[in-house]
Amino acid sequence: MNFIRDERLIPIAEKVLNGERLSFEDGLTLFESNDIHTIGYLANLVSERKNGKFAYFNVNVHITPTNICIGTCKFCAFRKKKGEEGAYELTVGEILEKLRNYKEQNPGLTEVHIVGGLHPDWGYEDYLDIVRKVKEEFPDIHVKAYTAEEIKYISERGSRTIEETLKDLIEAGLGSIPGGGGEIFSEGVRKRICPDKISGEEYLEIHKTAHRLGLKSNATMLFGHIESFEDRVDHLIRLREAQDETGGFQTFIPLAFHPINTEIPNANYTTGFDEIKTIAVSRLLLDNFQHVKAYWVMLGEKIAQLALQFGADDIDGTVTEEDITQAAGARAGQYIPKKRLIRLIREAGKIPVERDTLYNVIEVYREV
Repeated sequence: MNFIRDERLIPIAEKVLNGERLSFEDGLTLFESNDIHTIGYLANLVSERKNGKFAYFNVNVHITPTNICIGTCKFCAFRKKKGEEGAYELTVGEILEKLRNYKEQNPGLTEVHIVGGLHPDWGYEDYLDIVRKVKEEFPDIHVKAYTAEEIKYISERGSRTIEETLKDLIEAGLGSIPGGGGEIFSEGVRKRICPDKISGEEYLEIHKTAHRLGLKSNATMLFGHIESFEDRVDHLIRLREAQDETGGFQTFIPLAFHPINTEIPNANYTTGFDEIKTIAVSRLLLDNFQHVKAYWVMLGEKIAQLALQFGADDIDGTVTEEDITQAAGARAGQYIPKKRLIRLIREAGKIPVERDTLYNVIEVYREV
């Protein structure tokens, strides 16, 4: 315990070393502390207990079918109204052509990530058709598609329940669902930043329904806007409780808020210190999540690399096309080649592991 500078962390460290679950108050203390070395040490300890020295990545692409959206989220810089300059919608044929090109450029492609706007003219079958046609032409590619918000919207377009909608999507070829749309579960914060969006309770229930149907999913938290540390801890604890119920979450992804072109007053970029701390505290609180991801698109590759020593064990993948964060002023690019991902992981003192969407190991890149 000699390395601990903030004495408030001593009982928390004892809990972590003994494998005990941390409380809400512990989470708040961690966020309020600036003893990042202790917090990082403990988070890395937990990460290596779960995954050893492995740090994961995959060869994936993002496709965003449309930026036309009926939503009103104030943190979103991506959405456009129909007819507005810059608005677009891809046909299924255009989506397939994009995938053909991406697969040719990335022969090891294993995943396509599909999320987009809530298009006012697209019906139930339009959304199903995207998944169906992609899976028919690319049966070897895992389709991870549609956030909880989109699934709710799709169900309403078809006058079906969430369970019925998910069953139809599974039949069409859906393999898992991404974690987007979690934002912050606090009702007060959601009313201010995304008043028309599904509630935190609905988000969790949609994911739990997916889990009960055999789908795996990810979970997210958008941080660095108007939320408090209490809001962050509440969000993480509620995710942990949901995971206790179903065990269906694979990865937690803290998403650093990007302010450009948003409607959040006095918004600014998150800092590297806060990003690292949030990843580490998330790893410590989410004891029943196997993985915590440092999403390089939002963090930048350098902070994402550093995060691998602060509790993260996944750096995402090649990505190739990511428009949503770019619209809000992302400072990172949209593509990192596999060779670069391997280098970033190795230099962070971890063993690079190429995985598929469900964390089946494709190849372990040990030093030769």
